[in-house]
Amino acid sequence: MMIIDKKLLNTLSTKAVNSVRKRMNYNFHQTPGDPLQRMLNILNPGSYVQPHKHESPDKREAFIILSGRLLVILFDKDGHIEEHCTLDHNEGIYGIEIPPGTYHTIAALEANTCVYEVKDGPYSPDDDKHFAPWAPAEGLVPESANYLNHLLDKTKKATLS
Repeated sequence: MMIIDKKLLNTLSTKAVNSVRKRMNYNFHQTPGDPLQRMLNILNPGSYVQPHKHESPDKREAFIILSGRLLVILFDKDGHIEEHCTLDHNEGIYGIEIPPGTYHTIAALEANTCVYEVKDGPYSPDDDKHFAPWAPAEGLVPESANYLNHLLDKTKKATLS
């Protein structure tokens, strides 16, 4: 039995805070070949996830919020924001499923935001993610931080309108 409890989240939160990427995952699937990839992801504000899509092979991806607040952004093929939502228990938005072939990114809006992620497997680093050519790569500083801030500003304005 695999239990998701406060102790596990606290352990992962400590690792995420101390990580260069400001996030940490914990896999429940036993091997990369598992047909259903299941994991916890703890993210902190400022953690940049380069927009990407899962296709060839096509894979669905779902996020369910366990704590904190997570911004999910979907893009068209040219990098324009098509939709966005914030997963937040207080607002009654608990999860999202992203269709295969859809460019997307996620961003933590609170410290130690935790999501349960489910994605079709198997996992292969060669074809798991197809990164958006219009977005800076992870690790490009300050470009990735500036792009993330641009997305946060743009979605905040769209939410307020």
